[in-house]
Amino acid sequence: MSFAGALGEFAAAVDPPGAVRADVPTRILDTLGNALSAYAEKDADAAPAALTAMRRWAGVPESSVIGYGDRLPAPSAAFVNGVLAHSLDYDDTHLPSVLHPSASVVPAALAAAEAGAPGDLIAAIAAGIEVTNRLGMAGCDPETGANLYFERGQHATSICGTIGAAVAVARLYELDARRIADAIGIAASMGAGVLEANRTGGSVKRAHCGWAAHGGVVAATLAAEGLTGPPTVLEGRFGFFTAHTGRFSATFLDGLGERWELLRTVFKPYPSNHFTHAGIDCALALRAAGLDPDDVVSADLGVAEPVLRTIAEPPDEKARPRSGYHAKFSGPYTVAVALTGGGGLGVGLDDFASLDPRRLELASRIRVHADPAATAAFPRAFAGVLRVRTRSGAVLEHRVGSSRGGPGHPLSLAEVTAKFTTNATRAIPAGAAAELAAAVFSGASVSTLFPSRETLSRSAK
Repeated sequence: MSFAGALGEFAAAVDPPGAVRADVPTRILDTLGNALSAYAEKDADAAPAALTAMRRWAGVPESSVIGYGDRLPAPSAAFVNGVLAHSLDYDDTHLPSVLHPSASVVPAALAAAEAGAPGDLIAAIAAGIEVTNRLGMAGCDPETGANLYFERGQHATSICGTIGAAVAVARLYELDARRIADAIGIAASMGAGVLEANRTGGSVKRAHCGWAAHGGVVAATLAAEGLTGPPTVLEGRFGFFTAHTGRFSATFLDGLGERWELLRTVFKPYPSNHFTHAGIDCALALRAAGLDPDDVVSADLGVAEPVLRTIAEPPDEKARPRSGYHAKFSGPYTVAVALTGGGGLGVGLDDFASLDPRRLELASRIRVHADPAATAAFPRAFAGVLRVRTRSGAVLEHRVGSSRGGPGHPLSLAEVTAKFTTNATRAIPAGAAAELAAAVFSGASVSTLFPSRETLSRSAK
């Protein structure tokens, strides 16, 4: 059986176990909270641009746009909601694939379900996230730990997420295994995402998960209407893996349906690129131990070698990021944020609302290098070490083997719910946020998961 065929068989037949069924609502909750918070970020250009474009094209009002209250065709709503879900870089992360599955899969599934797709929403999202994660794992080099998608400048989140979103929507349409394999074959031609924005700025990365969600809805719909895909779309000579990784192994299918990679998808405690979290943890620990940031002469942040290109290069760009959003991908700036204060779970959204001159000056004195222990732990954990030299000549050091929220240190359900509440109440009243959380966990109708214009208006007042 082809790889797409095996994934189609899995998605068509899967009945997720209790632990997975219990986990999926937290994925929905986290995604909704991130999207509502992004909606409240009035200076963020990505979501308004996405919505304005979709409004121009209009169409059948099938599905809701989070926050704005618009109803658009399902692919268009999935696009805008996916942009919102990924805009703050606060979305969940799977290890070791190092991608963010929910920001593509959940918006696609919610849009299709609200538009009338009759299938099991929880099973559909579970299947879509599982496929996304496993395709991401297939890009991990077992010898070096490097992510082969990233090595080629590709964003695994959006490329794999398009296929995962298509699987979720196809399952919602209750397609059989052959048609789900077709949806995979179609979606493989729709996934895209170039990561240069991580290095030198631009807001297009925020749109990657939106495009993946859009592509997933379109691919599954086309499969339902009879369009077909190549059966060897993943492993073929001109297939997905040849194009995006240059290699493949069937091991990414090992334990499919028995060992759930979805359960290894961790929630972010900080709204920044996940590679920066070990440095944030170290800085917060040193601050808690009494370090005064005004006493810092210089600092060295040690992280895994493969992440340097994302959070440390080019050095001048990372020492002086171009915007608050760009700062989320800077090792030096995020350490400076953690040393000088922070909100939320230690570092919060307001810390990236604008660039702070004091933090920029401190970031200019922070260098980032490859640390052997962190490199050895990558990509199964984000480890790091921070060494700080003070005006007195003292050298202070703190090391973490796995960042907060990661393996061994997962956020509790209470912490994930608190994160949602903090995010959601930036856009809606506290009572409405509590009702929304209750609706997610009760399995209420999808149409109840989108705050009304009236609710949003009350919050604005």
